[in-house]
Amino acid sequence: MKNWLPIIVWYLLFPSFPSEEAAGMEITSYYSPRNRERPLRSRTDYIILHTTEGPARGSLRKVRRNGETHYFVNTDGHVYRIISKERVAFHTGRSMWGGKTNLDNRSLGIEVVGYHNKNITTAQYQALRELLRQLQSIYHIPDERVLSHSMIAYGVPNTWHKHSHRGRKRCGMLFARESVRKKLGLDKKPRYDPDVKAGRLVVGDPYLAKVLYGREREVKTGVGRFTADNANIIAAGRTAWDIAGDRYNSAGVLYRFPDGKELRGDQIIAWKKLTAGTIVVLGERQRENELEQIKVIGWDGKSAREIAGDEYDNRATIYFLPDGRIRRGDELTKSELAALPVKTRLLVGYIDGGYITARRSAFDICGSRWKLPDTFYRFSDSSIVSGSQITDKAIPEQTRIFFRN
Repeated sequence: MKNWLPIIVWYLLFPSFPSEEAAGMEITSYYSPRNRERPLRSRTDYIILHTTEGPARGSLRKVRRNGETHYFVNTDGHVYRIISKERVAFHTGRSMWGGKTNLDNRSLGIEVVGYHNKNITTAQYQALRELLRQLQSIYHIPDERVLSHSMIAYGVPNTWHKHSHRGRKRCGMLFARESVRKKLGLDKKPRYDPDVKAGRLVVGDPYLAKVLYGREREVKTGVGRFTADNANIIAAGRTAWDIAGDRYNSAGVLYRFPDGKELRGDQIIAWKKLTAGTIVVLGERQRENELEQIKVIGWDGKSAREIAGDEYDNRATIYFLPDGRIRRGDELTKSELAALPVKTRLLVGYIDGGYITARRSAFDICGSRWKLPDTFYRFSDSSIVSGSQITDKAIPEQTRIFFRN
């Protein structure tokens, strides 16, 4: 009886506290092996809706392995728990909303089997509606804070965009449509992008912006200038970035040229010279949130400005020179930036946390972010490793830490 006392007291105090289970919605605990290592969130302000952009089986296996969502909604309406709802799931990637970044730390993620430009099943609507009702009630989240991943994801400057920009992903785009939200019991949605309005970001995908914030009757069905038949083919006005997003230069993306030749993304340098008619093949097993990559001058672009755009001289752009020096963009002159040698590595949109010492741990510097896959450690021998590849006992003093801004 003694062990049951706290539970009895809880239900006496909170008799109407909402349950995560409900009639008509089947939930199975299918926790990621990463679940127990994930930190607890200090707050929950948002629910982020994703689409898998691939079939159920491979998607479920992928998000479970990597701990990329809290809930997974299959086409038959069955719901799987992947990461405990009170813990951090790695589902938002590089994200911003209202000036707040790293939204993994303040949001719940729901992965829905399907595609950003196709309707979901009736069973999914029913299950997702009930799941949203429960989670909104538990965490007091209003409708306008139930967002699609396409709303919060953003990209740093690259070959095609000179500024940090919205439009990095179309993931979950359909969940911004008023007709879809109505079926999910959501009466309100954001009417504009707060970060574009404040000048923190620029629009990188005009069609996406129209879908997210325009009136539904003014937005044509489909995917804008991309149709189902040509969406993955490079053409005038449709670049590798438009098709593959941040994955465009990864080994998991295959480019099939009109002459039959094939190259992987990590084998291509001259991105703006890709032949029209080149087919872009996206691997189904790609992570929804690609890990941050360290860019390299001479590979990802000919110069710092080509890679980092107008933020190449920014405080949040970090350069790792071949001679071992580390410099921020604002510490280098224009002439020094223009003359950076080939093989100089750089991170765009990062904070230099300084050195780890006997009295200053990685956690002291960046909190729970110390273990994230997009946090980087630079050792005294100039090697750089990801936070997901390191343990606190294996970090020597004088290791320098860099984490996403």
